[in-house]
Amino acid sequence: MSAKDRWLLPEGVEEILPAEARRAEVLRRGLLDLFDAWGYELVMPPLIEYLESLLTGAGQELDIQTFKLTDQMTGRLMGVRPDMTPQAARIDAHYLKRSAPARLCYAGSVLRTRPDGFGGSREPLQFGAELFGYAGPQADAEILSLMIAALRLADIREAHVDLGHVGVFRGLAQQAKLGAELETDLFDALQRKARNDVEALLAGGGVPAASKSMIAGLLDLCGDRETLARAREQLRGAPEPVMRALAELQATADLAMQQPDAPTFYFDLAELSGYHYYTGVVFSAFVPGYGRAVARGGRYDGIGRAFGRDRAATGFGADLRQWLRLTSASVAAPAGILAPDGGDASLPAEVARLRAEGSRVVMRLAGDKSSAADFGCDRELVNKNGRWVVQPVK
Repeated sequence: MSAKDRWLLPEGVEEILPAEARRAEVLRRGLLDLFDAWGYELVMPPLIEYLESLLTGAGQELDIQTFKLTDQMTGRLMGVRPDMTPQAARIDAHYLKRSAPARLCYAGSVLRTRPDGFGGSREPLQFGAELFGYAGPQADAEILSLMIAALRLADIREAHVDLGHVGVFRGLAQQAKLGAELETDLFDALQRKARNDVEALLAGGGVPAASKSMIAGLLDLCGDRETLARAREQLRGAPEPVMRALAELQATADLAMQQPDAPTFYFDLAELSGYHYYTGVVFSAFVPGYGRAVARGGRYDGIGRAFGRDRAATGFGADLRQWLRLTSASVAAPAGILAPDGGDASLPAEVARLRAEGSRVVMRLAGDKSSAADFGCDRELVNKNGRWVVQPVK
């Protein structure tokens, strides 16, 4: 690499400079305060750990996204975390071992081998909240409502929320006795809303006629809350797990709608993001003009099984970097006091007093002639007749 290119960073990796870093930190603190107000306890998982622990219950997609390296001390494979959700599940199952529901939250960098979509970051600042140990729709509704509250706090007000349930397609697939390959292909086609592909796959797969109609019909089961009534009618005769999934989805939406200023939900029974990971209700938030979800969550029971505790689990996560690009909230530029470069024995005590009171005080370095504005200061500390006085910059 030539000297002129040494400042370049890998594709999908970027720095956050002072003004934007201030916005990021204000938003991060606000989100963590919000989570705390809802009873979610902060955890700080390690950036790197042994691979078998890191990827437990996470699925192939997360495995592909994980940077792997060899631990020089043990020779074992390690991975840099691409997602903090499995780590939170391990903390709940292995360390906390509570019988009561556990509410955990987190915020930190994760690293991925590939960007999440065009122009995405390979180093998201992931934050999220997880609720372990409660299997009812109240937990899903709480997480969904917390995600909506977080979007409002970030002033992302145009977001609309899609709800679905992976149990609908999963139940229909089991009823139709789909092979693994056909199920995967249908899942992909449903995600792309590719009706011709769905119909072609069903036509060539030896699928019973009733199952063909129900599976293809999922593409039309999208819209407002009347969608669920249409689904119960259209899927009459479907196996019990399908009807139970619709009931869980209805209960979750009804509970979330009881929250003040709850948005209008959009239902999509062909929405199967994270199909191989989630086990129940799923939800995503989208904003106009942005092609991918800005927050995503749902139920993923059983993730703690490998850690010795088969706990119910639901949660959501998002990328702080992404939210910074979407939010219209601004942060005031820092103001402060510029102090002289020493020479007076009483100066350090006065500077310490001002800082203890909450003021931002920048000490001028000896010989530095920079202006107060260069340091973001709108006031200066001057000695007048033996007294230190803070006054506006002239």
